[in-house]
Amino acid sequence: MIRLLYITDTHIRGTSPANRLDHFPDTLKTKLNEAVDYANQVDVDAVLHGGDVFDVPSPSPSVVGEFLSIFTKLKAPLYGIIGNHDVFAHNPQTLDRTMLGLANRLGIIRIIHPGERVYLEKDGTKVQLTGQHFHVDLDRRDPTLDYCVTKENADVAIHMVHGMLMDRKFIDGVAHTVIDQIVGTEADLTLCGHNHLGFRDTEKDGKFFLNPGGFVRLSNHPAEMARRPQMVLIQIEDGKLTYRKIPLRSAPKGEEILDRSKGEEAIYREQKLNAIVDEIKQAGDFQYANIHDIIEQIASREGISTSVRELVMDQIAKAQERLEVDEE
Repeated sequence: MIRLLYITDTHIRGTSPANRLDHFPDTLKTKLNEAVDYANQVDVDAVLHGGDVFDVPSPSPSVVGEFLSIFTKLKAPLYGIIGNHDVFAHNPQTLDRTMLGLANRLGIIRIIHPGERVYLEKDGTKVQLTGQHFHVDLDRRDPTLDYCVTKENADVAIHMVHGMLMDRKFIDGVAHTVIDQIVGTEADLTLCGHNHLGFRDTEKDGKFFLNPGGFVRLSNHPAEMARRPQMVLIQIEDGKLTYRKIPLRSAPKGEEILDRSKGEEAIYREQKLNAIVDEIKQAGDFQYANIHDIIEQIASREGISTSVRELVMDQIAKAQERLEVDEE
């Protein structure tokens, strides 16, 4: 039997978000230690990470050292993909300038790049692992390009994507992909992250689509208050895949760590932000309001070439990188 453990969106950072009541880094270390202990206890063959390992591309070396030392206690290899928080300007090409890139070069986490196939083989069963990083076109271009893979010379195929996959249509203006759009994939299991609340486990034509939700809770949204972070244990035997979700025992209850007293204030700020976004949209006729989205729409509207667009994105990534260095 091949056993795999899946976690996603750990958002490693050295400080606590404003609405947390606890010391976020300590709580996260406790949960990661629980995950590592569990993985070692059930003797998994690999641990899979769905992206956003870090909350920022270049956290301080002391923070990185503390958390990576937890991962080094894993007996099994750790495979992962790149989330939007892991790299500068949402650009996977900046990986080598990030701490995730350093962890990859040190062999602590093995990044699976798009188009690459990693095979795990045991007891006559062969599993294919593939991955798709977050990128600015994800959930905006043909979703089959990012979410659909072919199964080649394997009994079971598992595909990880750090994207906004949903089990149903989501809010207009938020780029996302609906499972019905990608049922043509040959992956037996599609694992997603990015959306911290996850979605209902879905099976279509014998294929599974899962997002267990983020390993951490960064907001004080009511749904986050009620949610307990979890992992997914995947078992493959005789070519048959099963899974079960494992709630984190060490994860405190939402009311113990999330400050709802700032809820009303946050709602007010969100309303004000939405109003500003609406004004921007109306002024510029933009469908989206993040800087990368706006650049994409301008490029598309003005017929700007891909090479120029990528150059602009690269300059933004370098500027973001310089800002982080200055802040340190």
